Amino acid sequence: MGMKDINTKKKPVVLVDKTLDFFNDKVLFPEKLEKANEMLRKVGLPNLENE
Repeated sequence: MGMKDINTKKKPVVLVDKTLDFFNDKVLFPEKLEKANEMLRKVGLPNLENE
């Protein structure tokens, strides 16, 4: 499937810059991560099976 085929199917074409791999395994916002983890410990994940 070429670029022309993708464009005719009305789907967005997204090219990801490989230099962003530099940020893999790095925590950019440690305070927000800790806050989110604390909320998950207190509240937990939603149970979607009952809906």
